[in-house]
Parts: sequence; structure tokens; C-alpha cells
Amino acid sequence: MAALLSGLTAAVTLAACGVPPTGVIETGEPASGMFSTSPQRSTAPTVSLFFLHDGNLTAYPRRTDDAGNFRAVVRLLFEGPTASEAATATTELPHLTDAPRVSTTEDGTLSVQLLGVRAPLNHQAMLQLACTVAQWPLTGSPLPAGEAAGGAARSTPVHRSVHVRGDGWKMTESDYACPVALQPRATQKN
Repeated sequence: MAALLSGLTAAVTLAACGVPPTGVIETGEPASGMFSTSPQRSTAPTVSLFFLHDGNLTAYPRRTDDAGNFRAVVRLLFEGPTASEAATATTELPHLTDAPRVSTTEDGTLSVQLLGVRAPLNHQAMLQLACTVAQWPLTGSPLPAGEAAGGAARSTPVHRSVHVRGDGWKMTESDYACPVALQPRATQKN
């Protein structure tokens, strides 16, 4: 009974505090939330690495802070699929003990030297390389598929070649046989 009496007393006291009831009062913009003064972490850019899915060339998106560095991206390609990609992706590229030596020429040809690799790469492995590097403009920085510098659509396709040298052999492959749409696997329609 004492608790009921205490509650009733509190209710009467608060109701009689002298504040008259009012309607909604309009006064300016609503609250918009808080902002942080700490620097925001940016999401790493995504590049498409071409692996094989059921024997077909397929782009697998990979986030990397080195997306603008074609040497780093070629190294990632030779490292093969990640554990999560390996559920559907395979590679024909050899596992390297030394990092590949990568350079480009003025015409956009990519040269890759594979130290210690005696057997030539097969056609699928060469296409994995050619299709992965096809996403870069001739300047060497990656570009979203179908876009030219400044965000404009490409009016004519720019085809790239890759030259690969190993111990006692060399091969060249063009990106002509790459899938038409260089789209990441997650956005392709079946």
C-alpha cells in the first residue's frame, strides 16, 4: 500500500508543477545526428583477377590497397585464389618461388619474366594474365571495365598483349579472347 501511495503522490506532484500543456512548436531544422572528427577509413579499391570457374575464365573481384600497381596485381594473380575463392576458382598459373618481374612498354604491352619456370604456360594461364591486365589503360593504372580516362565510355576497344618469358621460352597472348564484359563474378548474370 505504501508503494501505491508513493506513486500517486509523485504523479500528483509532477502534474501540478505549473507547466501548461502545449501543442507541437515548430522551430527550425530537425536534429541531424553527430559527425566524427576522426579520419574515415576508406574501402580498398577492387580489381578483377581472372581465374577459372568450371574451366571458363571468370573475373573474381579482389580488394587491394595496391590496385594502382600492376606489378602487385600480377603478383596477386600468381598467388592464386584465396581460401574463399578456391571453393569455385582454380588457376593454371604456376606457384612461383620468386616474384615475377613485370614491366610495360609504351604501346601498353605487359612483359612478365618468370624466374625459374622451365615449362611454358598453357593457353588458359596466358589468358588469365591477359584478361587481368586488360583492365588497365596504357598508362598503367587500373580502370573500370568499359571506361576511359575521365569516366567516358570507350568508343573503340583497346586491346592489350602480354609477353611472358621463362627459362628458355617466351610466349605472347592478346586479350582478344577475354570475356566480352570484364565484370566481377558477383555481378554476372547466368
